[in-house]
Amino acid sequence: MEELVLRIVIVLGVILFSMTLHEAMHGFVAFWLGDDTAKREGRLTLNPIKHIDPILTIALPLLLAVIGGPIFGGAKPVPFNPARLKYDEWGAALVALAGPLTNFVIAFLLFGAYALLGGPDGILGQVLTTAVLVNLGFFVFNMIPLPPLDGSRVLYALAPDFVRRGMEAIEQYGIIFIFAIVMLASSVIGMFMTSAIGAILAVFAQIFGVTV
Repeated sequence: MEELVLRIVIVLGVILFSMTLHEAMHGFVAFWLGDDTAKREGRLTLNPIKHIDPILTIALPLLLAVIGGPIFGGAKPVPFNPARLKYDEWGAALVALAGPLTNFVIAFLLFGAYALLGGPDGILGQVLTTAVLVNLGFFVFNMIPLPPLDGSRVLYALAPDFVRRGMEAIEQYGIIFIFAIVMLASSVIGMFMTSAIGAILAVFAQIFGVTV
């Protein structure tokens, strides 16, 4: 029981840290590209309370942690106005990619720390491994090209107008749509997440000369 409680505490701490940076980077990149919407609405901040979605940020990842599945989730989307960004749809794509790429960089750096420390045991090792897996989970999940996930913004930049209109219609349902997809296709998403995370970890291991 104590081990489960410790795991939940570590996962929750990692989630709050990782998703705060994820969402804040959306806002910072949007601000850098000319849109101050996130700043005006109080989302250009490292305060995790401003970014939490009770279901996607807390309930879903903790449930996955308890049942031993790959951990993924999301947060309240940082608002931005694509019309005010430089580079049109590509500007919006850069804003979207900033979040999951932040998670990827965090995972890479912490994997490197774990490798350089020789794979530490105890709480430090558990925190590092959990942080790597959680951040890779957030990266892979958010790069799935389904609205309103971040990966869909790359499709917006590439897709013809009729595809964009369809994606905009889906995006209106936002978190409800994504939660439904997760519930209905949980086994497929789980297998995809596990395979993708495993492939990335293999690349990290090769870079740092360790085994996983």
